[in-house]
Amino acid sequence: MTEAQLIQSCIANARKAQEQLYKQHFAAMMSMCMRYTSDRDLAAEIVNNGMLRVFQKIQLYEAKGSLEGWIRRIVFHAVSDHFKKEKKYVQFMVFEEKEAIQMPEAVSNVYYEDLMKLVYQLPNMTQKVFTLYAIEGFSHLEIGEALNISDGTSKWHVSNARQKLKAMMEEENTIFNSIRSTI
Repeated sequence: MTEAQLIQSCIANARKAQEQLYKQHFAAMMSMCMRYTSDRDLAAEIVNNGMLRVFQKIQLYEAKGSLEGWIRRIVFHAVSDHFKKEKKYVQFMVFEEKEAIQMPEAVSNVYYEDLMKLVYQLPNMTQKVFTLYAIEGFSHLEIGEALNISDGTSKWHVSNARQKLKAMMEEENTIFNSIRSTI
């Protein structure tokens, strides 16, 4: 079944098609949700709520961009709604390498685990915004709506995160080079 046929079958409320779509995207959506909670049951609950929304809104999919990206956005809104409802804060869990490409000299000497330690040092809101923008690929407008901040504030947090990470990475690189020169 092609993607277009699968979508049309889901619009027609065909349970087999819904099951196939769910199975195709469950692992990716679960992985995304696990970035925000370490509780697998809670993550599965959020994925299920998000996928329910996907099936309720599948007729709105316009085939602009990837289907997975569209599903990811809907499931992310389920994540956001859950944490807003529970009045908990989303925790930053993963750092994507594409941000590191902008700082190749410093990154070359910093191991992934060390890089994660640097990211965890960012202020909480900056971590959240940076994650949504750099990892999840959300626009500043979408981030602003999800976190109840302006898109300008979202841009500031991403810029701030980049500046702080670059400075921390350069400091780590300096320390590494001084240790290496004494050996």
